[in-house]
Amino acid sequence: MNKIFALSAGTLLLCQVAAAQQKMVADKIAAIVGDKIILRSDIEGEMVNLQRSTVDGALPPNAPCMIMEQIIAQKVMVMQAERDSLPVSEQDVDGQIDNRIRYFEDLYGSREKMKEVTGYSIYQLRERFRQPIKEGLLAKAMQDKITGSVKVTPSEVKKYFDAIPKDSLQFYESELEIGQIVILPKATKEMDQYAVDRLLEFKKQVQDKTSDFGRLAILYSEDPGAKENKGVYILNRNDKQWDPDFLAASFRLKENEISSPIKSQFGYHLIQCIKRQGDNITVQHILLKPNVTRNDLSEATKKLDSVRLLILDGKMSFGEAVVKHSDLPMSKFDGGMLQNRMNGSTLITIDQLDQPSERDIVLLLDTLKPGGISKPMPYVDDQPGGRSGIRIIYLKTRTNPHRENMTDDYARIQQRTLQLKQQDARDKWLREKIPTYYIHVEDEFKQCNHIAKWMGSIAKQ
Repeated sequence: MNKIFALSAGTLLLCQVAAAQQKMVADKIAAIVGDKIILRSDIEGEMVNLQRSTVDGALPPNAPCMIMEQIIAQKVMVMQAERDSLPVSEQDVDGQIDNRIRYFEDLYGSREKMKEVTGYSIYQLRERFRQPIKEGLLAKAMQDKITGSVKVTPSEVKKYFDAIPKDSLQFYESELEIGQIVILPKATKEMDQYAVDRLLEFKKQVQDKTSDFGRLAILYSEDPGAKENKGVYILNRNDKQWDPDFLAASFRLKENEISSPIKSQFGYHLIQCIKRQGDNITVQHILLKPNVTRNDLSEATKKLDSVRLLILDGKMSFGEAVVKHSDLPMSKFDGGMLQNRMNGSTLITIDQLDQPSERDIVLLLDTLKPGGISKPMPYVDDQPGGRSGIRIIYLKTRTNPHRENMTDDYARIQQRTLQLKQQDARDKWLREKIPTYYIHVEDEFKQCNHIAKWMGSIAKQ
């Protein structure tokens, strides 16, 4: 139950939007903790969040139990934090709200776009999520109070490590920290206008019934999926995977209406609304990418070559160069470093470089030493239509393959030892505190492992 109390505090804004919308549909009470209720939609919303966070989208068989236990534990944490008057101010809550709103403003480009996508104004978002965010902060404050004094000694770390069977020790492949700076040249105005004019001609053909939208999508769309799905997608206004301009333009359309050419980060789209149903909309689109000329790519190559020399000469750090020059949207958040999709760290193995845009990196690794930076090379991103650009690759660190040991991996082993000790402290605290609160759960959750123990403790009171 290590992740119990990160649940609400760490849930991102649009996931909370989705959960809030579900409550309007599924408003059945699943549990009561003190004076707080847990709705079935709370469970379903967190199951959606959990599913999104897994690599294959699969849920563990005990997911409903696990989530219910987490929410009950968090509610108890919140009520105890309120009893203990732990310091969580309205300024703290406002700060968290502002941080999340800023994140999505960056993601969508403006508050107006965010409102179009989520359906809520800034004021409505603030009021709708004030209480969940406050509860998340209270739960975290209580958790910190419980585990803040928990420490592990070197002897405890060694005892934990020695208890692991030698044939069960994890084997670590060579792990790397890899950064990149990418420049995506913009097409000229002439190339932009050419793409727009072609889409306007497609629109005219469809309206004049001289051609079919789906046929045009198959023939001309630069969306890789168009050959199979004719450019048809079902969109949900709360789904973060779509470009915000594309999503907002889609939801402005009425059924059977065709948009004017819409610019997104991928190119220009012609969008036709096929069907609307609540927060879902079925659309068909044609994507055209304005061509980037060889001269544009040549200029980007020269620029990155100069940046590379500045870094190698120590006149600019890699991080500074990323902030100043990289065109990738997430660079401001990840510092240009590739992320491990399993755990979010910057340490990755060669076999995890499996995206099309990452395969060229594998070929470079034999020639790069830690601290080295490649010469500028062609780059095509993994988004629909594949934007072309130029990039340089930075190999920050590389470890040798090895079996887990106390010398190379002490920090990891220490962290696991600490987490187990903190978990024991939380579990002990919950066993003592939960019987002091009124708790009622629906029958389907009474056989959940921790809930059954908690209810047994309550029955003995």
